[in-house]
Amino acid sequence: MIIVTALFAVAVASAQSATATTPAVSGPVVVLETTMGNIRIALDEQKAPITVKNFLAYARAGHYDGTIFHRVIPRFMIQGGGMDAAMKEKATRPPIKNEAANKLRNDRGTVAMARTADPNSATAQFFVNVKNNASLDYGIGGAGYAVFGTVIEGMDVVDKIVAVRTTSMGGHQDVPVTPVVIKRARVEAAAPAPAAGAPAEPIQRPAPLRPASMPRRN
Repeated sequence: MIIVTALFAVAVASAQSATATTPAVSGPVVVLETTMGNIRIALDEQKAPITVKNFLAYARAGHYDGTIFHRVIPRFMIQGGGMDAAMKEKATRPPIKNEAANKLRNDRGTVAMARTADPNSATAQFFVNVKNNASLDYGIGGAGYAVFGTVIEGMDVVDKIVAVRTTSMGGHQDVPVTPVVIKRARVEAAAPAPAAGAPAEPIQRPAPLRPASMPRRN
């Protein structure tokens, strides 16, 4: 889940964006095959190596298969990768370091890691920005939310997803009435796979959801 910290003045946001960069369209590509169409994401392993490695590990392990976009908020973002259609949270690997200091901006079409109030708490959940969300950037939104990729095909699908009718379910808000399922996440241009016989990272049970992890819009 993501949380937005207090915003600074618009002038500060403008100054920050002047030095920020957008993700490079290179490196591994992951395709999310959803019930509403495919979304192709180019991952920036130069700017966000830890986050990309983490995302690829979940994709290769089949973690995202059968998960849903469980939070969709117009003029903000769509979030998924952690819940099944019954809104049950899946087990995850240990959290990773927040790489938001790479200064990749949370612009429309970029993909970033969701997390709790703890900057270094991201595991599997991610979100796609449907507008420029400068308030989530490093230095503007405090520790920021680490951007690690960009949608290179399928923003029309993202726009369809963010427009679906939503409801509240099991204490969660902004849940699509009809589940938007990630049927499969497949790696198209894979980074080198782990060496044969390398020990797998342990799977951890998810911690209970905390109210502080809920996002706030501008």
